[in-house]
Amino acid sequence: MAVEKKSQKIIDKYNTLKNQRVTWEEHWQEIADYFLPRKSNITIKRTKGDKRHDQIYDGTATHALELLSASLNGMLTNTISPWFVLKFRNEATNQDDTAVEWLESCAKIMQQVFARSNFQQEVFELYHELLAFGTSAMFITDDVKDDLRFKTLHISEIFITENEKGFVDSLLRRFHLKNKNIPLMYPDAVLPKSLQDAVKNKPFEDTVILHSVHKSDTPMGYQNKDNMDYISCHIHQETGAILRESGFREFPYVVPRYLKSSSNEIYGRSPAMNALPDTKMLNTMSKTSIKAAQKQIDPPLMVPDDGFILPIRTVPGGLNFYRSGTRDRIEPLQIGSNAPVGIQMEEQRRKAIRENFFVDQLMMIQGQNMTATEVMQRTEEKMRLLGPVLGRLQSELLQPLITRAFNLLLKNNKLPPIPEEIGEQDVEIEYVSPLAKAQKTQELSSVMRGIEIFGSMQNIAPVFDYIDIDGLVSHVTDVLGLPAKIMRSKGEVQQIQQQKQAAEMEQMQLQQAQQVAEAAGKVAPALKVANE
Repeated sequence: MAVEKKSQKIIDKYNTLKNQRVTWEEHWQEIADYFLPRKSNITIKRTKGDKRHDQIYDGTATHALELLSASLNGMLTNTISPWFVLKFRNEATNQDDTAVEWLESCAKIMQQVFARSNFQQEVFELYHELLAFGTSAMFITDDVKDDLRFKTLHISEIFITENEKGFVDSLLRRFHLKNKNIPLMYPDAVLPKSLQDAVKNKPFEDTVILHSVHKSDTPMGYQNKDNMDYISCHIHQETGAILRESGFREFPYVVPRYLKSSSNEIYGRSPAMNALPDTKMLNTMSKTSIKAAQKQIDPPLMVPDDGFILPIRTVPGGLNFYRSGTRDRIEPLQIGSNAPVGIQMEEQRRKAIRENFFVDQLMMIQGQNMTATEVMQRTEEKMRLLGPVLGRLQSELLQPLITRAFNLLLKNNKLPPIPEEIGEQDVEIEYVSPLAKAQKTQELSSVMRGIEIFGSMQNIAPVFDYIDIDGLVSHVTDVLGLPAKIMRSKGEVQQIQQQKQAAEMEQMQLQQAQQVAEAAGKVAPALKVANE
């Protein structure tokens, strides 16, 4: 395929996706103006360093988004504590101590890589984009220094498509790059004359780059040289010059959607979209309330005049002239206002915004006299409310994120070598984040309640004969997410049990021997008397 044809297909793809996304862009711009003003450069061209909070008169919406973003980060991807474990899909392999220890070592190394890389700051940006616009995207690649590198993209840069299963498998990114950085980012590219001149003569001006990543079997119509599953191509939009061609074994982006309204919509819906009407109304009401307060503190004045009646000025400090007569003095213009009604209506809007972002649930105050059970119940309630969010985030964010990181680290020999006895085994991900643990708390409570009830029935019937104790311990260990290193292996447990059984048998034998000896000691005198 000719170079020109490849570039033209990508440009045509961009134009098509751009036209399909137009209706979303105005919506995103309005969302950004009220919820995320630092990113409000979607349809409005902003200059660097300009003020972007001019439309905000009440900070409830921005605070609510920040709180939920921080909460999701802390409950799902907090690098301070482990938030996932690795397991084999084959349950029999999970019983092998060598296999389990290898997976635990891999998970520990991955946690360390996440902690020292730029993951924390980029995933926090991703949550902001997700809660504001309903769609976000993060690029994941390897890095020489930190092993992994992450990059959250602005919503205005990405254009996505779905496969037949509803998962995003194609992304086109349109971004700006300084001319001087083109040779640094694409050292092997053959630049056209016009682009070479731009690099030399206009090094600090921006140019537009298109980066397309799509499945190799899509109608784009060509394979890459390494036969990768995903094809990557960077082109210069103005000249159509191909800057880099490569590929990926798996999709290098994670593209979570908060919610989807229908199967026909590719981009997601967000809590900010639900809260937008209340937010706009609240800002209008707050603006009016501020003006009313200004009028009360600095009211318009009535000024005597010799017959000229000018238009009434009701702005704070405004001057109005009236015909002089009996009241030949300057006095304030009496303006009727009902501040309590306005405050009540504003508070109703604030409450509605907080409900969309679960603020009241996230800010549950634990009283000084609360029991541990009450604290647990409140935590469970909080987690249940966020549970539906976790479902889509697991499939579209956490699962592909960890899979991509695992494969990159394994490819670059950053993980321990795979033990020979394991072979090729499918690895599954289990989440042990605070949110995931809270969802399992109810299950654990049911188990413990059952054991308590069985304990009360033990004197009536041998109910514990129906319970597999080994299975119970294994289940509780999984629910609590206890590390395997603090648990004894099955072989060690069997050895301990055999030693206990041997000790019990020995003790029984000693007791029996003692009883026989005691019995013999009692019988001997009796026989002696009988013989006499």
